[in-house]
Amino acid sequence: MVAEPTHDPAAPPSPIPGTSIGVELTDPDLESAIRTTLAAVEEQLHLAVTSDDPLVAEAARHLVDAGGKRFRPLLAAVAAEIGGGGNADVVLSATVVELTHLATLYHDDVMDEAPVRRGAQSANARWGNSIAILVGDFLFARAADIVAELGPEAVRIQARTFARLVHGQIAETVGPRDIDPVGHYLHVVAEKTGSLIATSARFGAMFGGLAGREVDALARYGETMGVAFQLSDDLLDIASDSGQSGKTPGTDLREGVPTLPVLYALAGGESDTASVRLREILAAGPVTDDTLHAEALALLRESAAMKRARETVRAYAEQARAQLLPLPGVPARSALESLCDFIADRTG
Repeated sequence: MVAEPTHDPAAPPSPIPGTSIGVELTDPDLESAIRTTLAAVEEQLHLAVTSDDPLVAEAARHLVDAGGKRFRPLLAAVAAEIGGGGNADVVLSATVVELTHLATLYHDDVMDEAPVRRGAQSANARWGNSIAILVGDFLFARAADIVAELGPEAVRIQARTFARLVHGQIAETVGPRDIDPVGHYLHVVAEKTGSLIATSARFGAMFGGLAGREVDALARYGETMGVAFQLSDDLLDIASDSGQSGKTPGTDLREGVPTLPVLYALAGGESDTASVRLREILAAGPVTDDTLHAEALALLRESAAMKRARETVRAYAEQARAQLLPLPGVPARSALESLCDFIADRTG
């Protein structure tokens, strides 16, 4: 196990990133091991974003310092504990996936013209689009540099994952064209979100010493869980009154983002008055009028489309659970199963 960074022993333990999103670490030895690995990842992240150029260093550190769930490193760390546990290579691989994730956020914020990220001013709002794009490129380069230390197979996996991320972004940008909109959306989610989460679990399993069959099972789990988690966020954006999704409820609806419940509603053939009215509002594009927005949100919450979307999320969560069957029944596997329960119950 990697050495834990020096800290004040009298200080209370900080929350483990990711545990607030459904991974239950009920075994104390597992929790201690995960905490040690993630603390080492945090150190590596801060080392990775250093630069001799003060502007690059500040901008690259911007999102690392903002925190976040660190879900991908968490998944790598838990997957490793199903095998031989955390080690220096697990830490490096978890750092690679988080750097890759952070780099995509810089680019996403430019494409979305987002003013805020993780409760702080976005990099593009603070330094401009060009700097934000280039800093994202810098983080991709740092991830590539680190993954090279892990060998050619890790480099190949990372490169293929990066290709999937780009394909997913292109598919989202150009739209479904002649493809079924729901199928297209699920494909985009798998490419943009599922692929990197799959690689997180794969790296943790690989460098934790698991066999090929178990590595593949954990990668499939990661991809399926990544899709399930994104879809559940779609539902929370509609169903939550408390902003559980991290956004004001109905943000996607207001911005015209065609998430799964909206796509199901538009594709539905229900002829009742509420369904017809809902399709009429949604078909017009972004729902920016406050009165129409409130009406559409209320209709969506009670719609057959919302029920169908919930069933889809549960199906993905159960599919992810099934991927864990070839793995030994250790506490780390139970932690991954707890995430399936959380996703299935998250949206009611």
